[in-house]
Amino acid sequence: MSVDWSWIADHTDDLTTLTVNHLQAALSAVFFGLLISLPLAVLAHRVRPLRGLLLGLSNILFTIPSIAVFVLLLPVSGLTRTTTVTGLTIYTLVVLLRNTVEGLDSVPQKTKEAAKAMGTKPLRALLTVELPLALPVIMAGVRIATVMSISLVSVATYIGDGGLGQLFTDGFQRDFPTPVIAGVVLTLLLALVADALLVAVQYVLTPWNRRRREA
Repeated sequence: MSVDWSWIADHTDDLTTLTVNHLQAALSAVFFGLLISLPLAVLAHRVRPLRGLLLGLSNILFTIPSIAVFVLLLPVSGLTRTTTVTGLTIYTLVVLLRNTVEGLDSVPQKTKEAAKAMGTKPLRALLTVELPLALPVIMAGVRIATVMSISLVSVATYIGDGGLGQLFTDGFQRDFPTPVIAGVVLTLLLALVADALLVAVQYVLTPWNRRRREA
């Protein structure tokens, strides 16, 4: 299976546009997934009876095939980027919600009690104590959700979106492997670069972990 480098050179602008669109869709889904999952995770952590319900519901949503999710959303949002991002957001919830709950659970009880003894109000304790200490576990979920979203964007090709997934469709329809190979390589590169950047972000945001390793 050979690569037609002249085709790639002639379509550099198209490849750049598709790559940017692909990344925008994936990151938008993770962003909205975090906006939804963070308050739900806090609720599941604080109100134990809701824990099983929320986690179970997210697991059920995750079992729905991705194509089916996009098709079900079509009557609501049509052939738009909104359909793509909404569908992908649904898939990020199971990872982000579970990891955020587990991260909050991992905060030592003595640390919470110390913050309470110092007169720290619950909301401030959540923002300045619990969430920062839970950040490594939350970031692990963000990394998984980001890579997963980048891989799933291509499925949205079936509704007229899909970013780099359009290269797969084009290549298969014309029995021309170069667009398929380009799409696979660019998708892998996006996932690797995004994951590396998130590792760097976590490194910057958790200086106490660096000091612990150095000690």
